[in-house]
Amino acid sequence: MLVLLTQLTGSPPATAGPVRGCGNRNARTIALLLLTSCLLLQVMAAGQVKEIKRVLILNDLGITSSPGFAEVDQAVLAGLEKSPYHIELYEESLELTLFPDEVSQRRFRQEFVQKYSERKPDVVIAAGSDSLKFIADLHENFMRDTPVIFCAILGEIPGEVGPEMHATGVLGKIQPEETLKVALMLLPRTKHVVVTGGTGKFDYRWEALAKESFRNYESKLDFTYLTDLTMPKLQERLSSLPSDTIIYHTAMTRDAAGERFIDSTQALPLIASAANAPIFVIDDVDLRKAHGEKVVGGDLVNWADDAYVAAGMAVRVLNGERPQDIPIVRSNNEYMFEWRALERWGIREANLPPGSIVLNRQPGFWEQYKQYVLLGIFILLVQAMAILGLLWQRARRRKIEGDLRRSEEKFSKSFRHSPLAISISSMKDGRFVEVNETFEELTGWRRDEVAGRTRFDINLWVDPDWGTDFLKDVLVLGSMRDLESKIRRKDGQIRTAFGSAELIEVEGEKCCLSVWTDITERKQAEEALANVSHKLIEAQEKERTRIARELHDDINQRIALATLEIEQLKLNTPGLQNEFRTRLNALGVRLQETGMEVQAISHRLHSSKLEILGVVAACKSFCREIAEQHKIEVQFSSDGVPRNLPPDVSLTLFRVLQESLQNAIKHSGAEHFGVQLRRTADEVELTVRDDGAGFDVDAVMSNQGLGLISMRERVSLVNGTILITSKPMGGTEVNVRVPAVAVNEGSKVISGVA
Repeated sequence: MLVLLTQLTGSPPATAGPVRGCGNRNARTIALLLLTSCLLLQVMAAGQVKEIKRVLILNDLGITSSPGFAEVDQAVLAGLEKSPYHIELYEESLELTLFPDEVSQRRFRQEFVQKYSERKPDVVIAAGSDSLKFIADLHENFMRDTPVIFCAILGEIPGEVGPEMHATGVLGKIQPEETLKVALMLLPRTKHVVVTGGTGKFDYRWEALAKESFRNYESKLDFTYLTDLTMPKLQERLSSLPSDTIIYHTAMTRDAAGERFIDSTQALPLIASAANAPIFVIDDVDLRKAHGEKVVGGDLVNWADDAYVAAGMAVRVLNGERPQDIPIVRSNNEYMFEWRALERWGIREANLPPGSIVLNRQPGFWEQYKQYVLLGIFILLVQAMAILGLLWQRARRRKIEGDLRRSEEKFSKSFRHSPLAISISSMKDGRFVEVNETFEELTGWRRDEVAGRTRFDINLWVDPDWGTDFLKDVLVLGSMRDLESKIRRKDGQIRTAFGSAELIEVEGEKCCLSVWTDITERKQAEEALANVSHKLIEAQEKERTRIARELHDDINQRIALATLEIEQLKLNTPGLQNEFRTRLNALGVRLQETGMEVQAISHRLHSSKLEILGVVAACKSFCREIAEQHKIEVQFSSDGVPRNLPPDVSLTLFRVLQESLQNAIKHSGAEHFGVQLRRTADEVELTVRDDGAGFDVDAVMSNQGLGLISMRERVSLVNGTILITSKPMGGTEVNVRVPAVAVNEGSKVISGVA
């Protein structure tokens, strides 16, 4: 829970900080007070006192001078919410855009030291290279033992940060060269590259980084750096560029006339409004804030994501970890593009790099007109029902004029020869009023044989109770969809039908309009496929068992005999040289380790505990073994799960646990995992959780990895369900539920740390 304490809210008991711009002060006050109000409500609701920890965020430009640093602050706030402590959060800014001069920065340093001399933070989060340098300069005399977490660092760690400083964090990965590569791929006719920027202290760094990145392309392309102009002059130059030109924008917080700008919300929109060439940028803030069709995008860094990771590191430090024990990581860039700019410059979305993110994509035909299409279909359905009702009325009238008779014949032909089996029956007594030829083919009953009779008279439903409930539901609900039923043909053959029913009115009488199609062959194919899958899994398990037995009974025994022979060789050869004896000892140790690994592989292939002791003991043992192997923590618990589950259910749960936990260890980057196995009223549920990096579930589902296919097949064969939920930096959860078939009550709860 966070309590925001800054000099802007007047909360801290220390000396008030300097006032550096009223607009900045008011905006920051409003933003922080809104966040504080929400979080204070949670504190009051919790009703408990937690240990207080102080966290200081220091950034380069300020949240009003830079939307990027505003998003960094918000991401840090979100990340710190995971902390179990009562957080006192302080926010400061060097304000390099507004006060870059040495006098202002020296005054800020003096006031900073005075303010925090009696209220030193437990963790400092430095957002930006200058903020990290500032903390490094104070570290020796003022913040010697204060842990430092950094983010939004441009390039590499500043040289002022020495090894004695307790620091770790996230390094920003700015890649202008990658953006240039993708720009040349999308616009292959490009010959000129114009780099735009400003004259501010902050701007020079971005320009220097771009120059260094583009150095290898100077012999292939014509580069022009427009970084020392006034804004009007820059706009004039950009309005008349050659047609084979692209623009790469770095940063512009001040122009040559000294006028100051907020880069992403003021300078870049002005540049885009005048430019006659596509613009590529450095970070996602520039792309999202530009609000136009000129800015294309590129290989972009996401400062907010970096800040969220840094906040997670800060929470780990507050929990007792040392910063130097937490590895420094680099940000993960993403290809991100603006859909309107792609359309504006004639760039095909299909040519974008795989995995690219496209913002503001216009909805397709279906998204735009879905409601109208559905309304049209509904109207057509209503019209079709009305036509069928009219057809029934006309069938009872023999004397009708020529035009009506021809219409009746036309609609009657459509009804009779429809590829779907259609029937109309009275809701009053259930008697058939009309059926078509497809109905006759499906049921084997002719029209004249069923007219005036009910479905029960011809014994149509295999389950008569289902037929009774079906008619009642149609009468109450008005319509039924996605119905599946077993029907009995006249010759006794059982078929499977799929369809729908609608309540209609014919000459003032309520009738049921039923439409069916024969899906017997499809159901048989599905059952055959399921049977093949079951046999394949059975064959796989038999092969696993055979290999496990050979590893355990043959290979492992041979390794053991080789180990004994080495020991006998050492005992029977007393005159061995020390070097040779040492090598024999090392060889014996390696053979023992190999034997243990072979035994572990054998257990993973076939768990004897699963057959003898049941699924709980087997799962707990596997969690303990894999935790010891990978030096991680796996928290295992079970509740109410009996030993005598059906073998196929036990094996399915065990294999899904193996696949899920191994995938999580391999891809999540987490060190703590949770496994829960429990019995509910009518199901057995397995849950595997981690708090790692997460992933895009839709992408994994579409890729159809073998592990995922295997888990889904296994679960479906025991009539179970599997659900995978995940989000970036939010962990992953795999949840499996299978019916609790023939399970006895009274199992004990087993829990512990593997």
